[in-house]
Amino acid sequence: MDPETKELLKTNLVLAEENNKLLHQIRGVQKRETLWQIAKISVIVLIALGSFYYIEPYLNKVMDLYTSVTGIEQDVKSAVSGESLKDLLKKF
Repeated sequence: MDPETKELLKTNLVLAEENNKLLHQIRGVQKRETLWQIAKISVIVLIALGSFYYIEPYLNKVMDLYTSVTGIEQDVKSAVSGESLKDLLKKF
C-alpha cells in the first residue's frame, strides 16, 4: 500500500472513531431526555390524582348543594303551579 492511501485510511479511522464517540454521547442524551419526559408526565399525573383525592370531599359537597337547590326549585315550581294554592284557598 502506498503511504498516501495509508494516511487516508488512518485519517478515516480517526474520524470514524470520533463520529462513533459523538453518536454514543447523542444517544445518551436522548435516553436521559426520554427518562426526564417520563418523570415529568408521572409527576403531573400524580399531582392530578392527588389533588382530586383532596378536593373530592369539597366536590361532593358542591354536588349535594346543587341537588338540594334543584330540589327546592322543583318544590317552588310545584307550589306556584296553582294546585297547592287552590288547596290553600280551599282550607281558608
